Amino acid sequence: MTNVFDAFSGAATSLTGPLPDPSTDAGWSAEHPKRVGFFTDTSVCIGCKACEVACKEWNLVPDDGTDASDTYRLTGMSYDNTGDLGSSTWRHVAFIEDVRPHGSATPAHGGQQTGFLPEGLPAVYGNGSSSPRDAVTEPPGGGTVDLLALLPDGGAHGQQTPDDERDVRWLMASDVCKHCTHAGCLDVCPTGALFRTEFGTVVVQDDICNGCGYCVPSCPYGVIDVRESDGGAHKCTLCYDRLGEGLEPACAKACPTKSIQFGDLDELQAAADARLAELHSRGVHEARLYGRDPDDGVGGDGAFFLLLDEPEVYGMPPDPVVTTRDLPEMWRNAALTAVGLGAAVVAAFWGGRR
Repeated sequence: MTNVFDAFSGAATSLTGPLPDPSTDAGWSAEHPKRVGFFTDTSVCIGCKACEVACKEWNLVPDDGTDASDTYRLTGMSYDNTGDLGSSTWRHVAFIEDVRPHGSATPAHGGQQTGFLPEGLPAVYGNGSSSPRDAVTEPPGGGTVDLLALLPDGGAHGQQTPDDERDVRWLMASDVCKHCTHAGCLDVCPTGALFRTEFGTVVVQDDICNGCGYCVPSCPYGVIDVRESDGGAHKCTLCYDRLGEGLEPACAKACPTKSIQFGDLDELQAAADARLAELHSRGVHEARLYGRDPDDGVGGDGAFFLLLDEPEVYGMPPDPVVTTRDLPEMWRNAALTAVGLGAAVVAAFWGGRR
């Protein structure tokens, strides 16, 4: 089995190149299925939370959007009543209200004015259709609903405040476990409850997890957590049971705008690269891919994103690093220290006998 840390000393890989195959590194035979994953295009997310609901229903994830009195609560983050990823929220749709002085530029926009929606939404024409449709209805003949077509300048989606003193932009994004190429949670699990599947994903086995919580601080994204009700660690499994039956994950199946795309990871990366080039050609210069680069601190993600602003705006770390990256060097240093101490003790012992 290949050591997961070997890749950090390897040659650099082009951004457009494929990610390493973690299933092979984990010991699966060469006949294992191709690596699969998610590409989440936040530019077409409408914040409907269908993915959250589908994830909870299929995986029997406990409700965490109510308080002790069993009444629905809000967190103060608009309509977001879950707040963040956790042991009982495997898919989380963030509602990010970006408020700026009227006429100000977005830093990532290179000094250009960010686009904002006027009052009311114009009709959208898609796939060559001459009939207008709304932003939710699937285009005739299928395809992906492109919310950027709603904007007068092709910028990020948002709305204009009546007083014309502030610009308010809504960014919506469905977050999930990244199923890292180099996963720190796998490295620290003492029971083997976390394992790499033949599809390249990372799954927790509930019947083996002892709830030690070592995996929680090892995740650079803050995804995995221990559930108080059962004492076990939980996170997205990328619907491992559905993959085995040839089905797509529940969240991707439920997404009405195809913001969440599932499939062969190589194909998703190619589609993401093309989508990014398209947005840049339309003047959306702040668009960028997150988790796509195989040379980042985790070797690239099995679930990656197209963002319309800096990762920090979405609550994502700008430079994630697998937390166990330095363990080999630490163990080597500890071993050398132990050898040195042992030699000193032996020398002192023999010196004393003389």
